[in-house]
Amino acid sequence: MKKYERTFKENAVKLSYDRGKRQIASFARELGIVPDFLYKWRKDYEKFGTGSFCGRGHPKMTPQQAVITELKRKIKDAKITLEILKKGTKYVSQGKIMTKRFIENNKSEFSIAKMLAVLEVSETTYYRRKKQELTDTESRVILLKQEITSIFYEFKQRYGYTKITKELQSRGFKNKNSSVKFYMGILGLRSKVKRKYKITTDSHHNHYVVPNVLNREFTVREHARAWVSDITYIPTKKGFLYLTIVMDLFDRKIIGWSLSTKISTKATSLPAWEMAVNNRKISKDLIFHSDRGVQYANKIFTNTLESYNCVRRSMCRKQNHYDNAVAESFFSSFKKELINRNKLLPKKQMRVQVHEYIENWYNKKRRHSYLGYKTIEEFDKIYLR
Repeated sequence: MKKYERTFKENAVKLSYDRGKRQIASFARELGIVPDFLYKWRKDYEKFGTGSFCGRGHPKMTPQQAVITELKRKIKDAKITLEILKKGTKYVSQGKIMTKRFIENNKSEFSIAKMLAVLEVSETTYYRRKKQELTDTESRVILLKQEITSIFYEFKQRYGYTKITKELQSRGFKNKNSSVKFYMGILGLRSKVKRKYKITTDSHHNHYVVPNVLNREFTVREHARAWVSDITYIPTKKGFLYLTIVMDLFDRKIIGWSLSTKISTKATSLPAWEMAVNNRKISKDLIFHSDRGVQYANKIFTNTLESYNCVRRSMCRKQNHYDNAVAESFFSSFKKELINRNKLLPKKQMRVQVHEYIENWYNKKRRHSYLGYKTIEEFDKIYLR
């Protein structure tokens, strides 16, 4: 049976309207077609309009149906585009090699042409890269960059290149500080910069102070032989919180701490001390070192320490903060790694952040330069066997 083009059918129908119904048969014969065909074409055209004569495999549609079908097609295409962008953008930012790898891994889900169009990759670039195999060096660099980025964000952007190098080495990599620093620069990864904070303790009082027994001997051989303590303030959306810590110099662990809205002894040094003695038993002579602040020098706190016969008190010399350098160093890291990275938070939210930092980050996951870039848990396992 002879086939007629869509355009021919449509023009035949339109011309037939000019002849009138009685002349349709004769007009069909003029065109060299069977009159029944023309009648059928007219009927289809009256029902489906421009949606008529679609050919085999294409359903006839009314204009409204055609509009709806086209909208559905566009929505489907937009969803595919969004999905490719969500999955592929991070690979594009890592360079041509990673982009090619993404396309190869997802070609069963999306067409290659579509991915190239959405990710704005030329076909020439893609197929040229596809023909080239990665060298061992390229593979190592890609893996190293991925691992550096992973560690940087795993540790909440707190690590610089030195600690990231140590973490890489603990995972089996053999890179030096210089190469990690170089790739961090390429990747745009920078740890947060610290700010200076003012001193908060009040040493102008008439309470009894004691000599500096510790005398900057910050290295000790056992648990519970020397503890240091200090207080700092934390700004929040509404006022300040005061953080008091007690640290064991052996492994640098924060064994006691308190967070309060008041700076009295009962709210700061006393609860921090009580937590410390609950967490770590005192079995031999212990030096407890602090600054000359009233929270450590007053009668309440003095009597508490003196009730432990094995505790010797020690205080910084006047206006000499290097005598408590380890506690000061903790607060410097604390503010750089937590406080300076965030906008001012409500007090309730800040309490959660401080607990998370001390108990789950500093005491468990953070690598300490003093401990040979080991975590506190790793250090204790080695030296307490």
